[in-house]
Amino acid sequence: MGTTVSDDLSSQASIKNRLIGIKHGVFQNQTLTNRVIFYVAAVSTFISGVLHLAIIPMFFRLMPINVTIFFLVSGATQIFWVIPVLKGWRNVWYYVGIGGTVILIALFVIAVPGRGLSISVLEVTIELIQIIFIICSIIIVKARIKKSGSKKFR
Repeated sequence: MGTTVSDDLSSQASIKNRLIGIKHGVFQNQTLTNRVIFYVAAVSTFISGVLHLAIIPMFFRLMPINVTIFFLVSGATQIFWVIPVLKGWRNVWYYVGIGGTVILIALFVIAVPGRGLSISVLEVTIELIQIIFIICSIIIVKARIKKSGSKKFR
């Protein structure tokens, strides 16, 4: 039997939809708002990581080696964290990212204002950007839990 024009159009639409799904990856079934939250979370952790790494050459001669290593590891980890956020890895990655960022903020509060040291604009910027990451990650996890919960009860 021959194919009709509508069958051909249907087949082409199906192929196009699959290609769009491949092109957009994780984001294929999400609204623009949800995509923006993923991107804001990824950009915020990336910027925080870059700023942590930027502190090293700025204060290299003033920092002990253990503090230099701390900023190197925390900055590199935050830059790496862009991958799980954009790839949409499991929620455990978000939990670890949120927890690690909360620990970084707590260490800052203990080490700088807690000891009576002055706070620079760079430090405030880093902390605010990290808070943005935490908020976005919480929104992402809540949405994912809500979405998976709604599928379970259908």
